[in-house]
Amino acid sequence: MLAACTGDDPQALLTKARGDLARSDFPQAIIQAKNALQVEPDLPEARYLLGVALLRTGDAAGAEAELRRALALGFSAATTAPALAQALLAQGRHARLITEFADTVLDRAADQASLKTSLAAAYAQEGDAEAAQTALAAALSADPHHAPALLVQAQARAAQSDIPGALAVVDSIIARTPASFEAWLLKGHLLRQSKGKGDEALAAYRQALEIKPDQPTAHAAVLSLLLAQDKLTDAAAQLGTLKRLAPNQVQTRYFETLLAYQQEDLQKASELSRQLLVLAPNDLRSLQLAGATALQSNDLVQAQACLERVLRATPQARLARQWLVSTYLRSGQVAKALDALQPLLQGGEPDAATSALAGDVYRQSGDIQKAEAYLARAAKLAPKDARARTSLALTHLAAGRRDQGLGELQDVAASDSDITANLALIGSHLLNKDFAHALQAIDALEKKLPDQPQAASLRGRALMLQGDAPGARQSLERALAIEPAYFQAADGLATLDMAEHKPEDARKRFDPLLAKDPKNVHALLALARVRAASAAPSTEVADLFRRAVEVKPEAPTPRLMWVAFYLQRHELAAALAAAQDGVAANPSSAMLLEALGRVQQASGELRGAITTYSKAAALQPQSVLLQMRLAGAQLADKDKAAAAASLRKALGIQADLIEAQVELMALAVDSKDFKAALDLARTIQKQRPKQAAGYLLEADLASTQKKFDEALAVLRAGLKVVPAPDLAKQMHSTLRASGKGDESDRFAAAWLKEHPTDAVFQLYLGDLAVARNELSAAERLYAGVAKLDPTNAIAFNNLAWVSGKLKRVEAIAFAERALALSPGYAGAMDTLAVLLSDKGDYAKALAWENQARLLQPQNNLFRLNLAKIHLKGG
Repeated sequence: MLAACTGDDPQALLTKARGDLARSDFPQAIIQAKNALQVEPDLPEARYLLGVALLRTGDAAGAEAELRRALALGFSAATTAPALAQALLAQGRHARLITEFADTVLDRAADQASLKTSLAAAYAQEGDAEAAQTALAAALSADPHHAPALLVQAQARAAQSDIPGALAVVDSIIARTPASFEAWLLKGHLLRQSKGKGDEALAAYRQALEIKPDQPTAHAAVLSLLLAQDKLTDAAAQLGTLKRLAPNQVQTRYFETLLAYQQEDLQKASELSRQLLVLAPNDLRSLQLAGATALQSNDLVQAQACLERVLRATPQARLARQWLVSTYLRSGQVAKALDALQPLLQGGEPDAATSALAGDVYRQSGDIQKAEAYLARAAKLAPKDARARTSLALTHLAAGRRDQGLGELQDVAASDSDITANLALIGSHLLNKDFAHALQAIDALEKKLPDQPQAASLRGRALMLQGDAPGARQSLERALAIEPAYFQAADGLATLDMAEHKPEDARKRFDPLLAKDPKNVHALLALARVRAASAAPSTEVADLFRRAVEVKPEAPTPRLMWVAFYLQRHELAAALAAAQDGVAANPSSAMLLEALGRVQQASGELRGAITTYSKAAALQPQSVLLQMRLAGAQLADKDKAAAAASLRKALGIQADLIEAQVELMALAVDSKDFKAALDLARTIQKQRPKQAAGYLLEADLASTQKKFDEALAVLRAGLKVVPAPDLAKQMHSTLRASGKGDESDRFAAAWLKEHPTDAVFQLYLGDLAVARNELSAAERLYAGVAKLDPTNAIAFNNLAWVSGKLKRVEAIAFAERALALSPGYAGAMDTLAVLLSDKGDYAKALAWENQARLLQPQNNLFRLNLAKIHLKGG
């Protein structure tokens, strides 16, 4: 309309656009070309001029689009080719550039030199040095003084680590053409690669900006260098300049996202990276940054998707590969991590970061020897890297060298400001129920983080595990006083509230978190768990899961919990719908497929489950879990041959997978192939010489054939090697089964004398006493277990049941203690309900029994007890 009103025809506007391009006034050239296209949208030269102008302002993607439109409208291919090649090169689409223009020959020397220069750069990026050199020679043959070709020559020398030679070429261009913006820009790049010359590189970039102050590329180079130097304040100012010059360019958005990432504002970086991928879905730098941001934000699905796309396009991208390996590790895909790691270990000795990563991969894959070697190398190359030293200590723990590992963790925790070692040390002590040392380690962490909630929250968790509910509550409340929206503390207090039968208090714990952030997925899922345990209506709990899923529709965890909720309540139709929706939203998620398979199997759709498990196994061929799920469905479908094949596949992935070996033994026994079963049992003994499993299985096999003397001989041999409670239990029960009751009593007495702290054997004897109706003996044994292990919920539950039968006043307190230790323990809920009913408190008894029945809807004992409570209550 403007063009028409001013009387300008399209050709006049094109003339102005050509003049603007000649004067390097690219923004004005864009305006004139667009004005011409408003009058005549199919004007080929206008499209061409617009493409060239966009290219010169740094919008390579837009430039390519316009240049291809010009070609489609019939504009000269020879004229368009050099600019189109430059646009492809600027986007990193090297393979496409080579495919499209490798054989193109242009008549004009300048155009030929330009095209061959772009090809040389593309070949160099693809690693084809010979082809790059041939193309460069052709460019210089067409025009010996073609500056872009000389610049590529300099880049080629730089790629061969000849930085002085590259600088010499660039300086020769500057000597001939002092106002060469491109030469000054490349000089900055080369100086940046030279150690200790960051300030000189910055000066070269500034000189380039003196020549072209409005050139976004130079501003981006300055910004990139400032970010690399971690000068975030200066970088933010430089970003402001770039945003004024090119607010909507991909490059600008990229650096805005990168700045937010380096400022550790992950929420902002995540939002910006999503916008960036909408703007440039195929830009590899943007994909890599989006992957890194997602990894730091623990959005592992998004991280994996982005980084896998980067590596499909550029398999040699080391940083993207390192991040992808970390993503696989954190999402439990150890086999994939191991496979993706291998290219990083080829071609020379790995650096410290790669060695540390390799150590973590091999540690999690169970290859402790390789893990130690790589982590020791990482610690040697980077002795101040706390994370590598921590991983090495954890590897020593995994290898059974507990004192060495704990000592190393203590050294790292004491000597470094990083808290990774502190957390690992605390976790190790808690895992071994060494609460005293765990609390000491938490005190050390608190000195590092005096004004943060982590230490108080961890102390609360440790005291909770120790059975000190009041102390735990006090510590967790202190964590919330420091940070009212700290999820871990709120979740811990909700657990305590539920153990004290205060579901409303538990529910309110998450109100501040959701008021601050209604999309807090952790809070939504925890609240759903609390409401489910409180016997809230299914629709209410499902709504919480739905809200969590809407926040992260592709994330597996909320959907998996939603499916598990319906499965637990035996609402199979709803579980199936939730699982199918999950697979539709994320069809490449093996975890969601596995969940769908479980629902189908629970619903009796065995063939559907087998198909679904097979799809999941194809996605994760190294997953033993999926092979085991598939075998289970095949066994349920009575296809024993297929089940055996799946079990053997699982063993092909993990040769010592005892679950698969046990199932194969069962199949062998079922077909009366006792020799094959015996071979498997003895294989397990060889693989696990210091474990009881192989001896137990061989003894059980002998007992199945009524060969009790052979079974006893195996158990005696096993007890000499592994004096384990499970072997003692089996020895006792086999003696009784073989009619040697007196000997079994003598064995039990001798074992308890030699192992007075063996809570497992005492718990077994307590259960045996209950079966014999020797309730006083059972009470004494269960009380002994509770004293030995104050965190044993089963012991307190059994003690509560026996105490109730013996009319002890402490019975209800014991049941409540069991629930405090394990709030979701349906058996303890049933015990408490029966005890409350016996006391005449029918309302509370019904509430607990209904809750137990909701957790285990197929448990007929709970249904029977519920009926009895109704009868007792009239």
